[in-house]
Amino acid sequence: MDLLGIPSDAGASRRGCSMGPEALRVAGLRETLVSLGHDVADLGDLRKESGLNQLSVAARQAEVLALAAQSSEKGLASLQRGRLPIFLGGDHSLSMGTISGVARHCAAAKRALHVLWIDAHGDFNTPATSPSGNLHGMPLALLCNEPEFGEAFRGDWRGSVDPQNVTILGARSIDRAERQLLETRGVDVVDMRRIDELGAAALMREIIEKVQATDAHLHVSLDVDAIDPAIAPGAGTPVAGGLTYREAHIAMEMLHDAQCLGSLDIVELNLFLDHAGRSAEILVDLTASLFGRQIMPRQPTRRLIVATPVAH
Repeated sequence: MDLLGIPSDAGASRRGCSMGPEALRVAGLRETLVSLGHDVADLGDLRKESGLNQLSVAARQAEVLALAAQSSEKGLASLQRGRLPIFLGGDHSLSMGTISGVARHCAAAKRALHVLWIDAHGDFNTPATSPSGNLHGMPLALLCNEPEFGEAFRGDWRGSVDPQNVTILGARSIDRAERQLLETRGVDVVDMRRIDELGAAALMREIIEKVQATDAHLHVSLDVDAIDPAIAPGAGTPVAGGLTYREAHIAMEMLHDAQCLGSLDIVELNLFLDHAGRSAEILVDLTASLFGRQIMPRQPTRRLIVATPVAH
């Protein structure tokens, strides 16, 4: 697998996510994956123009798009080498590029792509619907080809995703216009009420079965704010009532067991807002569960054998 840092917060309203890739490295992400038996190459960070975050909205957009073009190419190249790319963020606007690269690879391979977006937010706003105008609230809409993005957002780097192959897990803060758009496009939104009512394991089983039904490439985009901020405080846009520690882990553990993961984003970790690296450590722990760390070795499910009555 390949680690690639995207140290930018140009798509967000609060600064600090640019420190996320290094925080994950300091928390031992690579060492943890190596200890689980994986071949891990750290490809370093993408380069960006210095100081753009301090400038105009147009300059910040330019940074997001420049990094998107780079990450799309890097992700595509990693997958073409038979590797599994892990993108370290950085705010969630980076997924415009990372998932574009994955989508381009899947299109060339004629393989379906499913995106599991683990996030407190829908990130399905457009420039016309966004209350804030922040690009980290728009990546899914761009990837699903909403028409309101201008010419600047087009290019050979762009890939696309079928909105009906997108599942948002852990949502609890969605804008009104965004909600209508999600419903219209057929995106499956597994909000916290559904998780409370049905349980994380049952819902994860449904998601995995949908992916496996078409032998799809699964891209997971993990935003730290999906987890309850009482557990993981290092999020720039925290929303109370998120996934518990065990709900997040069972999702990762079940994905590992299903062996369907093809690529991964870890985003929105804000070191400035974190407490002594707590959120970074949780994200590393979740990644470890996603790639095979277990409490105890899994045993094959035992079948109950009922004896056939013998006629007398």
